[in-house]
Amino acid sequence: MSESLPPVFVTRAIAETALTRLKAACAVDLWPEEAAPPYDVLVDKARRYAGLLIMVTDRIDAALMDAGKDTLRVISQMAVGYDNIDVAAAQARGLPIGHTPGVLTDATADLTLALILAAARRLVEAADYVRAGQWRTWHPGMLLGADIGGSTLGIIGLGRIGQAVARRAAAFDMRIIAYSPSASSDIAAQVSAQRVDLETLLREADFVTIHAPLKPDTRHLIDADALAKMKPTAMLINTARGSLVDQSALTEALRSGAIAGAALDVTDPEPIAPDDPLLAMPNVIILPHIGSASRGTREKMAHMAVDNLLAGINGQPLPHPVWGK
Repeated sequence: MSESLPPVFVTRAIAETALTRLKAACAVDLWPEEAAPPYDVLVDKARRYAGLLIMVTDRIDAALMDAGKDTLRVISQMAVGYDNIDVAAAQARGLPIGHTPGVLTDATADLTLALILAAARRLVEAADYVRAGQWRTWHPGMLLGADIGGSTLGIIGLGRIGQAVARRAAAFDMRIIAYSPSASSDIAAQVSAQRVDLETLLREADFVTIHAPLKPDTRHLIDADALAKMKPTAMLINTARGSLVDQSALTEALRSGAIAGAALDVTDPEPIAPDDPLLAMPNVIILPHIGSASRGTREKMAHMAVDNLLAGINGQPLPHPVWGK
């Protein structure tokens, strides 16, 4: 590693164009594995390096920041959410934190709509039906799904992604209701959404999609009580954070028929254990957290993360801060 360039640690391979930019300005230590580096490795790198470029699976707490108190100048996360970072601890220590907001809005909204369609029309189940050799004839009762047009979509969280989902849903002639305490009536009106309380949303929606941030007061926002309020024909979609849903309660609701189905891009924990009972449910789709997984989106995210890292190392304001000077 070059003595003349500031050393940085990148916790997973990122787009080559962004990595090349970073290597021109820093001595880059790139973690070589797909799995996240262990916490003790992160602490060691924080103790010795000027910057960390991290992913949402990397835990960043006060102890790690204290380990890096003499060297660490910035932490740049390649994600929009940052519930894995103790932001209050970073503020107390004057350590800038960056993230990558906005750029993944469309990709995540697209995937949300894809999951709504896949769950409603039982696409994964139908594909498995063909592969298993069960398609022997056509008959009018085969793999019947739910209608999208004219149904009610309940959006929990009307931020950038929630708004993008609403705009897409309007093209499918869905009635849109939203629970989002921080969103104004003007924002709701712009995306043809009716603001309602959470209980009304759960009671009326045919599809409930979650786009809220994970905070202490939103953890298990969808629990057994919430699931019991939903229609037995309703489906739950989650592309936000796994811990927003009580996974055990969801498994029981799917098993008992309290709701009709679920489609998840996130689980709690991630990755989901191969023997988790949720995987045995035929009425659930589970994806490996691919909401932003388009080539263009991930490349833009990588460049934004590099922008934040370079700015912080050079003592400049972060262009995309969670918090920072």
